[in-house]
Amino acid sequence: MKYESKPLSSFDIPNEILEILDQEGITHSYPPQAEAIPLALAGENLVLAIPTASGKSLIAYLSILRSVLAGGKALYIVPLRALATEKFEELKKFEKLGLRVELSIGNLDSPDPKLNEFDIIIATSEKIDSLLRHRASWLENIKVIVADEIHLINDPNRGPTLELILARFKQVNPQAQIIALSATIQNSIDLSLWLNAKHIQSSWRPVKLLEGVCYDGIIHFIDNTTHQLKHVTDDITSLVLDTIKNDGQVLIFVNSRRSTESLSRRLAKPIDKLLDTNERIKLNGIIDKYKKGETESTSTTGQLINNISSGVAFHHAGLANTQRKLVESNFKNGLIKCIVATPTLAAGINLPARRVIIRDVMRYDGDLGINKHIPILEVKQMMGRAGRPKYDSVGEAVLIAKDNISADDLRERYILNESEPIYSKLSIERALRTHILAAIASGFVSNDKQLQEYMGNTFYAYKSEYYTLSNQIKKVLNFLSDQDLVILEEGTDEFTPTEFGRRTSSLYIDPETAVILRNALEKSGGSEIPILAYLHAICAAPDMLTFYLRRADYGWVEEVVEEYSEKFIHSWSDSPAGYDDFLSQIKTACMIDDWIEERSEEFITNKYHIGPGDIRNKVETGKWLLYSMRELARLFNHEHLPVLNKLIQRISYGVSEELLELVSLRGVGRVRARTLYKHGYTNKTKLRKANEKQLARIPSIGPIIAASIKEQIG
Repeated sequence: MKYESKPLSSFDIPNEILEILDQEGITHSYPPQAEAIPLALAGENLVLAIPTASGKSLIAYLSILRSVLAGGKALYIVPLRALATEKFEELKKFEKLGLRVELSIGNLDSPDPKLNEFDIIIATSEKIDSLLRHRASWLENIKVIVADEIHLINDPNRGPTLELILARFKQVNPQAQIIALSATIQNSIDLSLWLNAKHIQSSWRPVKLLEGVCYDGIIHFIDNTTHQLKHVTDDITSLVLDTIKNDGQVLIFVNSRRSTESLSRRLAKPIDKLLDTNERIKLNGIIDKYKKGETESTSTTGQLINNISSGVAFHHAGLANTQRKLVESNFKNGLIKCIVATPTLAAGINLPARRVIIRDVMRYDGDLGINKHIPILEVKQMMGRAGRPKYDSVGEAVLIAKDNISADDLRERYILNESEPIYSKLSIERALRTHILAAIASGFVSNDKQLQEYMGNTFYAYKSEYYTLSNQIKKVLNFLSDQDLVILEEGTDEFTPTEFGRRTSSLYIDPETAVILRNALEKSGGSEIPILAYLHAICAAPDMLTFYLRRADYGWVEEVVEEYSEKFIHSWSDSPAGYDDFLSQIKTACMIDDWIEERSEEFITNKYHIGPGDIRNKVETGKWLLYSMRELARLFNHEHLPVLNKLIQRISYGVSEELLELVSLRGVGRVRARTLYKHGYTNKTKLRKANEKQLARIPSIGPIIAASIKEQIG
C-alpha cells in the first residue's frame, strides 16, 4: 500500500507543538505516519508495525500531547532503562508547553506518590508493574498508554510483565488509548485484534535498505547488484575500511563478549590510520576526561580506551553504564567509526550506521547444550540499524558467509524469510506465580471468577487454548497456598493474601525467592552466621542470575563449600537446584563477598572472567534481595536485622564495615575512603579537624574533593 507524505501542518496538530517540531527539523510526515497520525489524534488504539527509524515515536508523542494538553495523563512504557532515558530526553523538549515529564526507573518498593504531579511518565515495564502492586492511585487517571517494543511480549523474562500490564489496563481503564509500537513481525495483526486497535504495517523506511551476503570480497545484494571490495586481509576488515573511507560508520554484530573485544582490537590498527589529526585530538581529550572521572580501572577499561583512541569500540552487557554511554555518545557524534557489539545493542537505543555487518548467526543454547540459529526477528532488528537518516540515502546490512553454499543458506533463512510470529510466554510457571500473587495481593482479584476474567484479557488467552493455562493457574494457587502466601477459603472460590504474600508482592520478588529467604531467616541469627551464608541465600533465589561455572572453578568453589558446609542457612537439599547450580550460587556469592571485602574491580573481573557491568548488575540485584531479606526478617526473625542493615550498606558501597561512615560522604567512593582511612582519617570527626590543603595532597583526593569533604562535614 502506498502512502503520501504530508506537511504536519495539514493535520489537526496545535501550532505550539508544530513550532517545537519545526525547531527539531520535523515539518513533514513520513508516508506511514500520514495514515497513522489522524487515527492517533482521534484517540484510536493503534498497533504500528513499521521498521526502525520510520517515525513510530512521533505518532506516540502526538497521541500523548493531544491527551495531556486536554488535561489527561500519559504513560510511556519501555523495556530498557537506556531507552527510557532516551525517550525522557526527547519528551522533555515539550515541557515548554507547560506540561511536566518524569522518568521513573528506580525503587520497586514504593507507590511513588510524587508521580501524581507529572503529566507524562516514562518507565520500564517492571516499574509500572511495581506501581500497580502498590496501588498507585494516579494510574487511574492515565488516558494514553504507549507500549514500546511490544513484540518483546515474546521474551520469556520481560514479556509476561508487559502483557499483564496491558491486560489490566484493558480491563480497568478500557477508555484509555493504547499505542503499541512494534518491529515488523509476522503476526502483528494478532496484537491489534487483542488490543482492539487499528493495525498499520509498512516496510517503508526513510533510508533505503540493501540487504546482502558477503563472501570472497564481494557483496551480493538481494536486488542482484554486487559490490567488489578492495581486499585487505579478510572480508570484515575490507567492509569496515570501505565504509569509513566513504564517510560512513559501521556496526558489527557478533555472538559473544570475547568476540567483541578481540575483533575490535584487531580492527583498531587499520581504522586508526584513517583518522585525521582533529579526530585524534578530540578522542584523546574525551579519553582524558573519562579517566579523571574513574576511581577504579580494569583491563577491560584499558582495552576499551585504547580502542576508542583508534576510533573503534566494543559494546556488551559487561560494560559499566558510564562505558556504554562513552561508546554510544561518541559513535553518535561520528568520532567512533565502528562498534563491535553483541545483539543486545540492536534492541536498545537508536544507534544507526551506514553499514551493518552480521558476522555470527549462531548462538550457544545452555539449556540444550548446542549452538542454535539466532531468530530471524533478532537478525532483522540488527539489519534495521543500517542507514543514518539525514546522512545516508542507502543503508547496507551484510551477512558474512564462508562460501557460496553458506551464502545461499543465509539468504534463504534471513533475507528472504519473514520474522517469526510472536507468542505469549505467560504460561511459564515463574511468571504465573509472580503475577497471580500480585493480582491477589493488590486486591485486584479476590476470587476465581475475577482471576479467570483477568487472565482472559491476556494475549495468551486470545491466542491459545485457555484450559492449559487454567490448569497451571490451579497449580500456582496451590503453591501459593502451601507456602502461606495466600489463603484459599475452604468451601468457596475466594482467596485472600497473607501478610507474607502482600509483602512478597510489594517487594517485587518471585514468590519462590520469598520462600527461600523466609526459610533461611528461620535459622537462628546473630554473629554465628557468616556473611557468606547470607550472600549464598540471596544467590540461591530465582531472582539472582548466577554466574556460569567454568571447569577451572570447581576446585576452589568446592573448597568454599567444604569450609562453610555446616554454616549455610540455605542448603543444597533445600532447593531443587542441581549440584552444578548449587556451585554456581556459591561462586556468585563469593563474587559479592569479594566486592564488600574491597577487592579491586581488576581482581574481580579477572577471577570471575566478567566485566565491570557484571559486577554492577550482581551488586544491584544483591542489594535488592538483601533489602527484601531484611523486610521479611521484620516478619519472621528480628535477630537478623542488625546484620542485614549493615550488609545492605556494605554492598551498596563495596566496603568493609569500618569504612561505612566515610563512604557516606558525597564523592568519596570505596577507593578514596580506603585511602583516607590509611592516612589516619578514619571518621568524620578526624576529617573535620583536618586541614583542607593536607587532604588535597592525599592521592586520589585532590583540591576539588577535599573542598567538597570539608563543606559536607561543616
